[in-house]
Amino acid sequence: MEKTDQSSEKRLLLESLKLPVIFLLIIWAIHIFQFIFGLRWGFLGVYPRSFSGLKGIFTSPFIHGDFSHLFNNTIPFFVLATMTLYFYKKVAIRSILMIYLLTGLSVWLIARQTYHIGLSGVVFGLFAFVLGNGIFRRNIRSIVLALIVFLLYSGMLVGLFPTEEGVSWESHASGFVIGLFTAYFYKRELEAEEIRQSPWEEETESDNLAYFLPRDTFDKTKAERQREAEERARRRNENDDWISDSTFDL
Repeated sequence: MEKTDQSSEKRLLLESLKLPVIFLLIIWAIHIFQFIFGLRWGFLGVYPRSFSGLKGIFTSPFIHGDFSHLFNNTIPFFVLATMTLYFYKKVAIRSILMIYLLTGLSVWLIARQTYHIGLSGVVFGLFAFVLGNGIFRRNIRSIVLALIVFLLYSGMLVGLFPTEEGVSWESHASGFVIGLFTAYFYKRELEAEEIRQSPWEEETESDNLAYFLPRDTFDKTKAERQREAEERARRRNENDDWISDSTFDL
């Protein structure tokens, strides 16, 4: 059984790694292609409140300004996406798609009119999603994961404000808000490991012998408890009468 569980966990981990790795390979291939041929595809970013800029909702995460920009997004995306797919598998794909699309749409609606490119909006969304699960789900596993992510990437919070020229803080802020919203939206779709089992659920009849009173004593009304007591007394009297009327060969 233990060996089966280990193989199942290993398979789940490999499945969780697959999507982030493929996605990042595509992004790196696009950027290397641009670099080799001297191309600049910034026009594929989100350009707010422009019909032609709507395409950036789908394409902007694939485009980066330079290798430093791409590298800074690669590691946190890999960690956060893998964590989401592994620990929140029931809602992971839907959550990532929601963060991806709504972040781009939010940037199109509210950001400055310039081209916004890069994966950082999605990264901030995944960061906020894991934090939000710790807040909204409030089970031990989600809280621990939120604390780990906060310790690893709390420095990202500076990026929510316009502190650096040429950085799309609007993408960061939009992603963060959408990530929290997504965590709230899916907060009731718990994983099997998150559902608490009642401590009395697996009790057997013999377990009740360890207690002075039956486990459901205080779930009953006074009248119900009195009727049960009278019934037990009646049965004892019947047993006593049967013993007194019986003869035994010794």
